[in-house]
Amino acid sequence: MSAALTFAVPMPGLEALSDFALVPVEDAVGLYSLESADDAGVRLFLLDAATHLPRYRPVFSAEQLGRIGAPAAGELSVLAVVNTSDGQPTVNLLAPLLVNTGTGACAQTILDGQDWPLRAPLGSVA
Repeated sequence: MSAALTFAVPMPGLEALSDFALVPVEDAVGLYSLESADDAGVRLFLLDAATHLPRYRPVFSAEQLGRIGAPAAGELSVLAVVNTSDGQPTVNLLAPLLVNTGTGACAQTILDGQDWPLRAPLGSVA
């Protein structure tokens, strides 16, 4: 998946930015770079949950899905933000990025009341 994405609700800390490009990382299936269209210095890494996190089964509310246009079956992609700042890669399972692959609308959503960690070591959730 390579796509232009627009945040329906700005990401915390990136409120001034809404348009991004989701770019596959070469030779790394299911790993993406999320790059700001307006600020070349802003880039995040995202991991496709369906590819790399088979035990990750969050539940999304109708309201959360509605923020990105309530995608049709097969048009929802769930991506986890990768953090490499502490040396060992971790993924944020508490606040995944939801992408409507049909429209490019996306939003980071917080999974209130679900027991997913904010920084899960990458190998612990495979």
